[in-house]
Amino acid sequence: MDNSIGKVGSAATKLNDTNTARAVGSGSLDVFSTPMMIALMEQAACNALVGVIDADATTVGVSISVEHKAPTVCGKITATAKVIAVDGRRIDFELSACDESGEIGTGIHSRFIVNIEKFIAKANERVTK
Repeated sequence: MDNSIGKVGSAATKLNDTNTARAVGSGSLDVFSTPMMIALMEQAACNALVGVIDADATTVGVSISVEHKAPTVCGKITATAKVIAVDGRRIDFELSACDESGEIGTGIHSRFIVNIEKFIAKANERVTK
């Protein structure tokens, strides 16, 4: 995993009726919502790890800190995630998001590598208690 430092992933979307602040309940305006920007950033982080994680594993987000710096009222939005640190199962990312006019957000994100089967079993165990 240490050789993953510097690896970059990206994800893109277009502003539409389902990802505005009004649509997701995070505000009353028809601008790209902060929750959807965060989701796009997480998708970019996952994409940075394609082909790096074992087939029986995945990553789960454990922390994120973002600043939504500018509104987007139309067009394409692209998020980028760069691996900046690996510590055991923890992977840290530097995040950015841009629209066609420039940067709209930045942040830091951490994900943990988990075994899929064990993670789902643990999640189901919590439900049955």
